[in-house]
Amino acid sequence: MILDGKYIAQQIRAELREQVDALRAQGKRVPKLAVVIVGHNPASETYVANKIKACENVGIEAMKIAYTEDITENTLLTEIRRLNSDDSIDGFIVQLPLPEHIRESVILSAIDYRKDVDGLTPESMGRAIQGMDAFISATPKGIRELLARYSIPTEGKHVVVIGRSNIVGKPMAMLLMQRPYLSLPNMSASSLGDATVTVCHSKTRDLGAICRTADILIVAAGSPKLLTADMVKDGATVIDVGINRVDDASSPRGYRLVGDVDFENVAPKAAYITPVPGGVGPMTIVSLLQNTLQAYKCTKEKCTMYEG
Repeated sequence: MILDGKYIAQQIRAELREQVDALRAQGKRVPKLAVVIVGHNPASETYVANKIKACENVGIEAMKIAYTEDITENTLLTEIRRLNSDDSIDGFIVQLPLPEHIRESVILSAIDYRKDVDGLTPESMGRAIQGMDAFISATPKGIRELLARYSIPTEGKHVVVIGRSNIVGKPMAMLLMQRPYLSLPNMSASSLGDATVTVCHSKTRDLGAICRTADILIVAAGSPKLLTADMVKDGATVIDVGINRVDDASSPRGYRLVGDVDFENVAPKAAYITPVPGGVGPMTIVSLLQNTLQAYKCTKEKCTMYEG
């Protein structure tokens, strides 16, 4: 069965739009997201444009703050401090990657975790690991919601995560191994989390043998078609986070997009599988919108960041 992230994201956007419309009808201001981008990385500019468009589609106000690549680290830190103290902005993100002369760790550490709707600051990640209020990184949050909306439990399951990045692999493993702390549509709280998680990476030995023990495989390695059919047991759930360009002379663009999973050959063995594109990608963006709305609520009432 195909896990249709595009369809589920449309459902969630409709839910968010309804909530934002209700705020507007009550005469309240709507949530506001700021996106900071440095330089002219084509992929980053596309991601930022998609995020701003998604905000507009649900009624969330969004603003782009663009700096040239030669901005100093101190100037960028000054901007972050301004955004931290601006009560009209509920959440903001700094689009990565940054130019080499700007230390990513310094910039992320400067963001107020209460406005960190990307869930990437050291404080956000540390609080999340301890089960405290914190925003969850958008891709892992989106994957969890996708599993929930298709009623795929993780409790007691063996999950193999391929990839150990701070954006996907590490927070994904943390999220699935934790004791559950909330309910999502169609799922009981006891069905979310409580998984046994194995994290694999480029130095893992016998990767195929480990993958064949997994009930759920989450592949975020950035390697085209890394996961092949012989690495997947029958009936597994396969989540493909990768999106890679490969040359294709038959395509008008000269390339096509493929995931980290050999979809054509793995799909017949999997009980559930995400496509690329149209799987995890739309869920990532809609999760950012959920976090932004929750950041708004944190400024208006008791802060419960975990409620999507």
